[in-house]
Amino acid sequence: MDSNLVLGYQQEYAVQQGVYESLHRDMMVGFGHWDFDPMELENPFLDRQGSVHVWQGVEDGMVPVILQRYIANKLPWIQYHELPNAGHLFAYAESSVKDAILNALLTGD
Repeated sequence: MDSNLVLGYQQEYAVQQGVYESLHRDMMVGFGHWDFDPMELENPFLDRQGSVHVWQGVEDGMVPVILQRYIANKLPWIQYHELPNAGHLFAYAESSVKDAILNALLTGD
């Protein structure tokens, strides 16, 4: 399967209402009020064998790297990946980043 095709579709879907609307919704989630404490989330996998992948651009100006590191450290079922020289919209980055993400998701790395 062509990773550019899959990620291209996901990119298109994520911003179907426009890039700025997508960023606005990201900010609403990041800075809005939640009805629960995300740090109290339990492992969502019944067999505790799965993981949630979090991809973080080191140059992200909206979500601080230190925050994602903290969350990944507190929730052991999160598999944390940092992308050097990538920002908040790293999905629009070069194809090597997309390939690395797709590979990790397909292989469980």
